Amino acid sequence: MSRLWAVIPAAGSGSRMGAALPKQYLTIDGRTVLEHTLQRVLAFARVRRVVVSIARDDPWFAGLPVAADARVQTCVGGAERSDSVLNALDALAAEARAGDFVLVHDAARPCVRLSEMVALVAAAAEEGTGALLAMPVVDTVKQSDAEGRVAQTLDRNQVWLAATPQVIRYGVLRDALIDARRNGIVVTDEAQAVERLGGRPRLVACSRDNLKITRAEDLALAAFWLQRQREESPHD
Repeated sequence: MSRLWAVIPAAGSGSRMGAALPKQYLTIDGRTVLEHTLQRVLAFARVRRVVVSIARDDPWFAGLPVAADARVQTCVGGAERSDSVLNALDALAAEARAGDFVLVHDAARPCVRLSEMVALVAAAAEEGTGALLAMPVVDTVKQSDAEGRVAQTLDRNQVWLAATPQVIRYGVLRDALIDARRNGIVVTDEAQAVERLGGRPRLVACSRDNLKITRAEDLALAAFWLQRQREESPHD
């Protein structure tokens, strides 16, 4: 069984939130978004260590109780998400092997379910290269032209919304991110980096409650889903 490491890029400023703090440090039920997220990942017993990429001048993380967890370490993040992930992979270089899996998860997705992470890792192992959680699109999808008019209607049966975690083999992911950086290409998720080199990660359907906090109203929605999950299944 391949070993499993986790990476959480958390160096962003969350500018779209329009808050005084980065969104990962806003609170839900008395705990930061990042604490909720880390609790979910740490509940996955297979994860050997979680590397959190934080801003160089981050004054908040060290004060969180979860920072003292033996499985948690930090590294300095970068200007882009992909830079933060690559820095975290470098922090694991002394221990991780090329065939190990790395679970990369957004700091602002605090509602991910343990059961879906387990299913995702199983799919990644079966696929070989990797897999990602994603949501099948249910609405009609329009592609626009440069003037903001409809260019065409896409087949929604073939369109998914990419989410996280994304689980990819350590060596494959590191090579893909290095190649993207070398070519001046900014990738917005790990799967895209792998796709550039011919990889085809498997899409694994996840629940709608695995939302990414982006705007102020998302905090209340995340609080709702966290409470609903506790009522439905306290251990998930």
